[in-house]
Amino acid sequence: MKNQDWLNVIQWNEQGLVPVITQDISTNRVLMLAWINRTALEKTLQCGEAVYWSRSRNRLWHKGEESGHIQKIVDIRLDCDNDALLFLVEQTGLACHTGRLSCFYQHPENTEGNIQWIAVDPVLKKPSEIYK
Repeated sequence: MKNQDWLNVIQWNEQGLVPVITQDISTNRVLMLAWINRTALEKTLQCGEAVYWSRSRNRLWHKGEESGHIQKIVDIRLDCDNDALLFLVEQTGLACHTGRLSCFYQHPENTEGNIQWIAVDPVLKKPSEIYK
């Protein structure tokens, strides 16, 4: 494949994005789900650290740019439908902006027929201490 051909294999959505699942290479724990565009993926490969597309900020987001909690890329995988990526990373610090190891910290709990989402992983660092 030449230059951009490898990017054209990916099935980008209407906004030019594809979801990325990020997993810690040492623990196999799923850390987060984010979105990426072509530029972010190219920058990720160039610098060796995770760069995403922030839909809320409408800009590229180098993971850890404010917190220092970077994700060093170990491997990148494309799924069988070519419409989702997997980043295998060495996580420095915490992955979640809430101060937890993973963004997947809520569990449904059924108490007398009432189901609620309960945080099952602790906050390890207050967000106000991470983001100044």
